[in-house]
Amino acid sequence: MELIQISIIFDSDFNRDMKLSQLIPGQTGIIKEFTDLEMSVKLMEMGCLPGESIVVERLAPLGDPIAIRVSGYQLTLRKKEASTIIMQ
Repeated sequence: MELIQISIIFDSDFNRDMKLSQLIPGQTGIIKEFTDLEMSVKLMEMGCLPGESIVVERLAPLGDPIAIRVSGYQLTLRKKEASTIIMQ
């Protein structure tokens, strides 16, 4: 009989970061970073700043656009725009 040693590494941040477009209504997250420089300028002007909390409020029937609550107001984003926001 052979013994096999298995090592498991636990990383507290493993798979925790996800795109805003992957969240479902009722889920919340905190903006970590952006993947698109041009889009990030537009989003930051609308109140989507790193460290800001976001709540997904609604999805359109086909999943696009997404209604979120950020900085105390409701904002609607296209899925393509939401996919540039990395949440933690």
